[in-house]
Amino acid sequence: MDLLSTKQTVAENYHGVLVEDPYRWLEDMKASSTQEWISQQSAQTRQYVDSIAEREGIKEKLKEEWNYEKYFAPQKNGDFYYFHKNDGLQNQPVYYRMKDFTTSSPEVVIDPNLLNPNGTTAITNVTFNKNGNLMAYALSENGSDWQEIHVKNVETGEEYPETINWCKFSTIAWLEDSSGFYYSRFPEPGTVSSEDESNYNKLYLHILNTPQSDDVLIHERPDDKELSFSATLGDDYRYLILQSWKGTENKSRLYYRSIDSNEDFIPVAPNGDAYYSFLGNKENIFYVYTNKNAPNGKIIAIDIQQPEEENWKDIVPEQQEVMYFTKIMEDYFVLSFMQHARHHLSLFKLDGAFVKTIALPDMITITDVSINKKQQEIFIGYTSYLNPTTIVRYDVASDRLETVFASEKGLDHTLYETKQVFYTSTDGTQVPMFITHKKGLELNGKNPVLLYGYGGFNISMTPSYSASNAMFIKEGGVYVVANIRGGGEYGEAWHQAGTFERKQQVFDDFIAAAEWLVSNNYTSPSLLAIMGGSNGGLLVAACMNQQPDLFGAVICQVPVTDMLRYQKFTVGRFWTSEFGNAEENEEDFKNIYAYSPLHNVSPGTSYPATLVTTADTDDRVVPLHAMKYTATLQEAQGGDAPVLIRIEKDAGHGLGKPIAKIIEEHTDIYSFLFKNLNMM
Repeated sequence: MDLLSTKQTVAENYHGVLVEDPYRWLEDMKASSTQEWISQQSAQTRQYVDSIAEREGIKEKLKEEWNYEKYFAPQKNGDFYYFHKNDGLQNQPVYYRMKDFTTSSPEVVIDPNLLNPNGTTAITNVTFNKNGNLMAYALSENGSDWQEIHVKNVETGEEYPETINWCKFSTIAWLEDSSGFYYSRFPEPGTVSSEDESNYNKLYLHILNTPQSDDVLIHERPDDKELSFSATLGDDYRYLILQSWKGTENKSRLYYRSIDSNEDFIPVAPNGDAYYSFLGNKENIFYVYTNKNAPNGKIIAIDIQQPEEENWKDIVPEQQEVMYFTKIMEDYFVLSFMQHARHHLSLFKLDGAFVKTIALPDMITITDVSINKKQQEIFIGYTSYLNPTTIVRYDVASDRLETVFASEKGLDHTLYETKQVFYTSTDGTQVPMFITHKKGLELNGKNPVLLYGYGGFNISMTPSYSASNAMFIKEGGVYVVANIRGGGEYGEAWHQAGTFERKQQVFDDFIAAAEWLVSNNYTSPSLLAIMGGSNGGLLVAACMNQQPDLFGAVICQVPVTDMLRYQKFTVGRFWTSEFGNAEENEEDFKNIYAYSPLHNVSPGTSYPATLVTTADTDDRVVPLHAMKYTATLQEAQGGDAPVLIRIEKDAGHGLGKPIAKIIEEHTDIYSFLFKNLNMM
C-alpha cells in the first residue's frame, strides 16, 4: 500500500463550519500504518539528501565550524567556581569546577557524556545549597522536557540514593540547613488520564535520604489543574515564596509564608493580572520584577506588612528600553536592558539610583548573568552574530572588567559584518532586522539569503552565534533575522501585538521583511529561503501558504501546524493564551482557521522546495503537526520542487540535543538549502 497519499475521511463541525482532517490517522504514532508512512517518508528524504554530491563536504565544513570550545557563565558555590564547558565536538557540555581562573585546573564534577553512549543525556538544572557542598541536578533523556533530579555531595563525591521523578522545568529551593529542598512535579503516569499528565502540578518538600514517596505535599490547586508552581526562599531563609502561573502566558501570581509555617500562603500579588518575579528581600521588604502597568518591566518594593497594591513602591521604574535580566546582589540590582533587540547591562542601588552601565560591546545578546549575592563579582556571558559566547568577570568594588573565557572561533570582523536596518511593515510600523554577510557584498539580487524568524511567546530574536550559519555565510550566504511582532523585542506591547486576532500581523511583518530584501536587491525570490522552528515553524508554513512565489526554499522545523487541535496534545493547552482555542470559542476559530497552516494549503499550487523537520519523541510539539502538514503539502504540490520530511529518532524538541545529532541534522538542512539556492 502506498501510504504517501493515503487519506481517510474525518470531519468535525466547528461552530457551523465542517472541517475535514484526512490525515488524522497520522496522529497515532504507534499505529503500524503511521510507522510505515514514517519509513517511506524517511527513505524518500534520505534518497534525496544523500544524492546531493556536496553533502559530505558540507558535513566536514560543519564539523570544523562546530569544533570550538563553548563556555557558560560560572557560578560561585562554596570555595569553587562551577561552570559548563564543551571542548568542541562533545555531545554534551561537561560540568567543571575551579578554585580560581589563574592557578587551578578544571576538575570534572559531572560528565553527562559518560551517562549515555548516545550522548542524549543532558544536565538541565543545577542548584546548590547554602554552603555549596550539596548539589541537586536534573537530567533529561532524548530531548524530553521530563527531568529527574539527583543529589550529589561535591565534597565527598557521594551520590544520594533517591531520584526525584515526574518533573518539568522545576526549580529547586534548598532549606537553610540543607536537610532537603522544595520542588514541583506532575502526577505519576497512570494516576491520571494521559491528557492530564502535564496538569495538576504540585509543590513538594523532599528530605534527603528519603524516598520520593515520603515527600511532603506543600501546595496544590486541584480546582485549577492548569496552574504550575515554583518555590524560592528569601535571602534570609525566613520566607518561602510561591509563584504560580498558567502555561506560557506572561502572567503569574506571588504568595509567601514563614518558613516554619504550615498555614495557607499569604497573597502578595494574587490576581494574575501581570507577570511577577521575586528577586530577593531585605527583611520584610520584597523586591519584585513586574510588568504591571509597565510593558517594558520595572522593579518594585513590596512591604509584606502592608502588601496592598496601593503601598507598592516603584524602585527602578519602567524605562524606554525593555528590562531583560533582573538580578539582585547585596547592595545592587544588576539589570540587563534591551533596546532595538540589542542588550546592555547596568547597575542600580537598591534605592533605585543608577550607578553605571558596564562597558560591553555593541550589538550583542547577554546570554547569562551569574552572581553570588554575597560576592562583589558578576559573570556575564555575551554573544553576537560574529562571535561565540564570551565570558567576562566584572568586579564591582574595583570597577574592573576582565575576560575569563573566550573562543578563538567566530567570523573575522575585518571580513564580515552585521548591520541593523529598519523596514516598514504593512501597517506602517518600523520593524528591526539584522543582516550578516561578507563585507563588500554586491547588492545585485543574486545573493542566497536565509531569513529567520519566530514571532511569538514574548521571545526575542537577539544576536547570537551559530556555527552552522557561520558556514553558510562563509560560503557566500546572507543570514537575516527579522524582529517581528509577537516577540518581546519592545516589551509586552510588542508581544501582544502578535497574539490572538492579531497573529496575521506576525506573518505580514515577516513577508514584509522578505519583500524588503528583494526590493533592496539583496536577493530574488528563487534565492530566498526562510527558516523557523516551533512557533517559528508555524510562521514559515503560514507565510509560504500565503506567498508561495516569494520563496525559493523553506525549512520548517518542529512546527505547530494544526491550529484547530494543538491544545489536545501534551503541553499544547499552555498555548491557548497566545493563539486562542478554536474548539471553545467561535471568534478564535475564525481567526485561527484563516491562517492555520494545515488548513490553508491550496491544491495545485506550485510551492517552493520544503523540508519539514520533527522528532519522534518530541513531547512539546508532537510530530503529528509536521507529519500531517507534510502529507497535505505533498498532495497539493502543483510544481516540481521537493516536499520532504526529516524525522529524527530518539530526539525531542531540541532540549539537550547532542552535537553529533545537530551536525547530522544541519548537514541535511544546509545540503537541501545549498542545492535549492544554487550554491553548489
